Amino acid sequence: MGSGVARAEGEDGAAAGSSQVGADVRSASDGADFQSAQEGAEVRQFWERLGLPGLVDVHTHFMPERVLRKVWEYFDAVGPLTGLEWPITYRGEEDERTAVLRQFGVRAFTAMLYPHKPGMAEWLNGWAVDFARRTPDCLHTATLFPEPAVTSYVRRAVDDGARVFKAHVQVGAYDPADELLDSAWGLLAEAGIPVVIHCGSGPAPGKHTGPEPIRRVLARHSRLRLVVAHMGMPEYEDFLGLAERYGEVRLDTTMAFTDFSERFAPFPRRALPRLDALGDRILLGSDFPNIPYAYVHQLHALERLGLGDDWLRAVCYGNGARLFGL
Repeated sequence: MGSGVARAEGEDGAAAGSSQVGADVRSASDGADFQSAQEGAEVRQFWERLGLPGLVDVHTHFMPERVLRKVWEYFDAVGPLTGLEWPITYRGEEDERTAVLRQFGVRAFTAMLYPHKPGMAEWLNGWAVDFARRTPDCLHTATLFPEPAVTSYVRRAVDDGARVFKAHVQVGAYDPADELLDSAWGLLAEAGIPVVIHCGSGPAPGKHTGPEPIRRVLARHSRLRLVVAHMGMPEYEDFLGLAERYGEVRLDTTMAFTDFSERFAPFPRRALPRLDALGDRILLGSDFPNIPYAYVHQLHALERLGLGDDWLRAVCYGNGARLFGL
């Protein structure tokens, strides 16, 4: 989740809630013992009960280590600055973090990375090519920013095998309907490559967050496969409306419905029937490793919505597997 107050080389953090977020949430100061066999068993028990081969998580963060360290520095500062604690549950080295996802049975995940200034996206995309090559279960992820070179490096990323893009309207502080992005959106729509986009106004609104800029993008590119991160938190119903209107719009569950997020951006219960009806276009997302609770809590939060096992099977595996041809 992102915040407009800190754009330290790819920051994707939120600032709200409490460190006491229910039975699924465990203390994770410095990420101690985050590879516990018990937690892995709990996650696997969840998807094995559903008869799934594992999970597909479309919203996990991997990025250059020095960038990720700055992200964690931001989260570490949130508590002293605001009184809101945000322990990084899965703080560890890159190989440790990939091992955790594999232990959980996550069959495919992403490397959500994004720039906050011009000239950064192309460099991040170069790093992502190498990460994808050494991490075969990661869906090769790329990013973009409104700048003159965007179409050329987006095309290069597609040629290099990118399977998903990440855009962060809040951290990047840009209008997604900026004309500089128009050709890039058209290219991605034509290629059928999904774009996970943080465009909701949570946890703090930005100049270009909210549904209206996305409406303008979709008016020009109705076939663009946008995956609205965090269910569009807190404008859940507006973004559900866009998914109902545009058949290629999807939403990911990242941090939505958890005890942590329900404290400051509760999902409206009246919208549950709409969420159920869109069950073929809701995708599991977690925000791993930068979450202040155990991974399994996201899964339990989905389960307690009461939408049934078929809905859970689609969200946690089937929809992602179909979207990415797994």
